[in-house]
Amino acid sequence: MFNEFGKFIKLTTFGESHGLALGGIIDGFPAGLSVNFDEIQKDLDRRKPGQSRIVTQRKEEDKVEFISGIFDGKTTGQSIGFIIKNTNQKSKDYDHNTGVFRPSHADFTYFQKYGIRDYRGGGRTSARETVNWVVAGALAKQLISSIRFHAFVSSIGEITLQKNINELDLNLTESNIVRCPDPKTAEQMIQKIAEIKKDGDTIGGIITCIIKNVPVGLGEPIFDKLSARLAQGMMSINAAKGFEIGSGFAGTQLKGSEHNDIFIQGGKTLTNNSGGVQGGISNGMDIVFKVAFKPVATIMKEQQTIDEKGNVSTIKGKGRHDPCVLPRAVPIVEAIAAFVLADFWLMNKARKI
Repeated sequence: MFNEFGKFIKLTTFGESHGLALGGIIDGFPAGLSVNFDEIQKDLDRRKPGQSRIVTQRKEEDKVEFISGIFDGKTTGQSIGFIIKNTNQKSKDYDHNTGVFRPSHADFTYFQKYGIRDYRGGGRTSARETVNWVVAGALAKQLISSIRFHAFVSSIGEITLQKNINELDLNLTESNIVRCPDPKTAEQMIQKIAEIKKDGDTIGGIITCIIKNVPVGLGEPIFDKLSARLAQGMMSINAAKGFEIGSGFAGTQLKGSEHNDIFIQGGKTLTNNSGGVQGGISNGMDIVFKVAFKPVATIMKEQQTIDEKGNVSTIKGKGRHDPCVLPRAVPIVEAIAAFVLADFWLMNKARKI
């Protein structure tokens, strides 16, 4: 159950950070889609480690191998199986914490729950798991190709993108290594991450996602709202600490007369404080949401902790780690959003004669 995501189409994943491979099975994916493998690899390349000086220097090619469900370049309607082999593990980098718990990691909770843990990069708790999500999301993007997903870094620490989203050229997101569509702000963010890395520390931030060309009617009433499923998916990402859609928390400072999205001819609205979702169902406006990410828990500074017997100890990070997850999390946010919308899109198709 806890390795599955989705309802009409379902992704089940497996694998550990320092195991032989990661992978997944996608059930319920329709037959007949011509798969663009280059586009899938492109999204994987956007997520992979070692792509710039401000991310972890672990060198993984992250080449996906499809082992079922695709024949002659088209989906068959059967289970789509895939694997991504690990090729650059350095498990010895974790020998120092075999018996102690890393602060703010899942080490302690997993050990208390299961009585055993994989200390090599956290095993199943590692963000390396998200490589599976990117494969599934890239396929979902091709299924609902008319819907466009644009995620970008909108803040790093106290550095915040000040421009309104309507002023941004989203085509510039991939023009810099931090994936911020404003070059001036991007340079400040890159400098900040470099400084934090040099000091042996880490930093968090916010990713904003805009989804365009969304049809009206995606999402189910009550307990399976579109906004709720997006929140579930985003809050499943490692280091995610907050989710807001539309006006979010800032909307609490407005009066109803200021917050209401007034309808105009054609069913559009003058404003989009709802973030494209009303009553849990898409209303045809752009879906706009934000995801907050904490600083990476592994830092290159000595910290107090406890060992597996409860005794006070110390620990200091070693090896290759991200000083900031934001640049590599952008394609992950898009992938989960695409998978959620594709799931609801198929539900709607199944209802209609």
